Order: sequence, then structure tokens, then C-alpha cells
Amino acid sequence: MFNGAHVILYTRDAEADRDFLKDVVGFDHVDAGRGWLIFKLPPAEIAVHPTEGEPKHEVYLMCEDITSTLTTLEDRGAEISRPITDQGWGLLAAVRLPSGTELPLYEPRHPTAHTLSP
Repeated sequence: MFNGAHVILYTRDAEADRDFLKDVVGFDHVDAGRGWLIFKLPPAEIAVHPTEGEPKHEVYLMCEDITSTLTTLEDRGAEISRPITDQGWGLLAAVRLPSGTELPLYEPRHPTAHTLSP
């Protein structure tokens, strides 16, 4: 039925953040026209959490080794905006995009949907 997910990051400096995802994070991409880059993401999953407040959506990039990932990103010029914290369900950190927006990263300790067969 579905063959993927399209995630949109709204930002105050889209061009700089696109360059960051292309050059620092290293995501492959296509140009959809006029510099609108569409990035290929690793496999994705979706979770649904309850909330008492206003509903919202969040995007996290998952990694197998958050320490190594942060070191690589920092070596490429990324600013670590939130150091690694242990949340119980996983290790959480964040990098700052050029626009100032935080991009959270996490190393899960729970089973992930990536282990399911297609």
C-alpha cells in the first residue's frame, strides 16, 4: 500500500540546512527543481505516543553507535547542541542545524521495526 514516508523540516534557513544534510550528514539526494533537494533517508519507523498537551510531530535520526556518529559529525563541522543522555529506552543527543534548529539523534535500546522482514 505505502512505499515510503516524506518528512518535511520547516526551517528559517532552508538552503543552509539542505547544505548541512548534503555535506555534513552526507545524505544522498535528488534535485526536485530550483534547488529543492529531496534526501534519501535510511529505513524509517513511526511511533504513536500519548500527550496531554498540543499534539506535535518529532523527527529523530537513529544510529547504531551514537558516540561514533557524533564524533564523525563533529569532525565534519557539526555543532553538538545536546550531549548524550541516557533515557533508559536509548541514548539521546542532538546536533544544531545552521538555521539554529536542533536535530535529535538517538541510539535505541528497544527492539526496532528495522528487524521486521519486508
